[in-house]
Amino acid sequence: MDIDTTQPWGLAIDFAGRATITESGHTVYVKVSDTSLSDIIGPDSITGTYSPVNITAQFTESGTNNSVLRGIGRITVSPVGTAPVVPDQTAIQRAVAAALTNFEQNTAAYTTLCAKWPPTDTAPGTDTP
Repeated sequence: MDIDTTQPWGLAIDFAGRATITESGHTVYVKVSDTSLSDIIGPDSITGTYSPVNITAQFTESGTNNSVLRGIGRITVSPVGTAPVVPDQTAIQRAVAAALTNFEQNTAAYTTLCAKWPPTDTAPGTDTP
């Protein structure tokens, strides 16, 4: 993924912190959000610190018979001291890379599972050899 150095988070995001990109042939959905439960971005009234920001990248690929493989990556950017989080132009890139890696791991795990099933030592339609 190429980083857009004109954008604070390295990618143009909409007012709700969302973006969609195509990476390695996948349509990846990105979300940038703080971890507070408030609509107001400000320091926590108890700790005096700002909330971390989560960057999530995820995508799915569907196959026959409702089969689905997912790739999910998440990066957290924490504030320093009592200052708000400073945008990290590499955070989205790292989240997308993590989602692609997760997808590859899931694909390998499902491939291994499918290679083991059904067990070759059982007769078709039975649980016995």
